[in-house]
Amino acid sequence: MPAPYPQEFRDDVVRVARNREPGQRLSAIAKDFGISESCLTNWMRQADVEDGARPGKTRDESSELRDARKRIRLLEQENEVLRRAAAYLSQANLPGKGSSPASGRCPHRS
Repeated sequence: MPAPYPQEFRDDVVRVARNREPGQRLSAIAKDFGISESCLTNWMRQADVEDGARPGKTRDESSELRDARKRIRLLEQENEVLRRAAAYLSQANLPGKGSSPASGRCPHRS
């Protein structure tokens, strides 16, 4: 996947596209900047969301959501480790075959 274009470049291209002369096509602007028309259309759509002119998630909201999902995954992993540790420790504390006989006598004495 190619590296994303810098935000400043995107903002400049969107500004040029928004201020284009009547009759000038987006495809021509996109070609001038070396990007696809669909890329420019997506950038313009996202710019409208950022400006509040269109509903949707802003970059900040998307970033916050991505960070929250990472944190949730990390906490779920930590929770699984703690759950396994608790299960292991509870098994270690159960009386097992190595404990003294039920008769109460010492196994080495007759």
